[in-house]
Amino acid sequence: MFRAVVQSISDRLPSQCAVCGSWPRDPVCEACVDRFAQPCARCDTCAVPVHGGVNRCGACIRDPPPLDACVAAVHYAYPWAGLIVRFKFQGQPGWASVLAAVLRNAPWVEPALDRADLVLPMPLARRRLRQRGFNQALQLAHHLAPLKTDPTLLLRTRDTPPQSALNRADRLRNVRQAFAIAPGRGDTLAGRRVVLVDDVMTSGASLFAAAIAVRAARADHVTALVLARADLASDSAR
Repeated sequence: MFRAVVQSISDRLPSQCAVCGSWPRDPVCEACVDRFAQPCARCDTCAVPVHGGVNRCGACIRDPPPLDACVAAVHYAYPWAGLIVRFKFQGQPGWASVLAAVLRNAPWVEPALDRADLVLPMPLARRRLRQRGFNQALQLAHHLAPLKTDPTLLLRTRDTPPQSALNRADRLRNVRQAFAIAPGRGDTLAGRRVVLVDDVMTSGASLFAAAIAVRAARADHVTALVLARADLASDSAR
């Protein structure tokens, strides 16, 4: 009860924008969102930036990923990289509502959520969940689509080494068969439209492995929604 009262009071107090320092403002003011969350052309199936009016990057044309669509709101760069670090690694789950709003405002996110039958947050390994105290993907999903989010359907079946020190090929091997559908619930996905939610996507290895598990359960359509799309070279995010 005390925490709820404190949070209620905090929600009504003026705050300072974490980016520009303006006061009083939302945690990230509208001007900063407009400045740093401008949409850009991205590949339809892996969300890397593309140019020249193309819909798919060369990598996805050569080797199509197991996603029907992939949407990213921002680059994993200033100021979002720092805010995501605060959210994930500094015990500040309250940032989920702010960052989910940034994701929701990205083009094609709202239609994907409206059409989805199920929203599945990317699961964390047990060790990481114990260290962090919460799953950042689940926090985002609850703010995006609370009535469609199922945190128990997609499971992480094994704890894998950190992705940050691996190249793309090793990342794909590292998470192969690391995800599964909860026993006895495979029919839940049959013929359904599924949205996978994560905070940061770099190589796409984890999301692709999860999508393969979802497709094996006969999901009809799989979309990934990620807050930030990082370059492989900037993979301190993972």
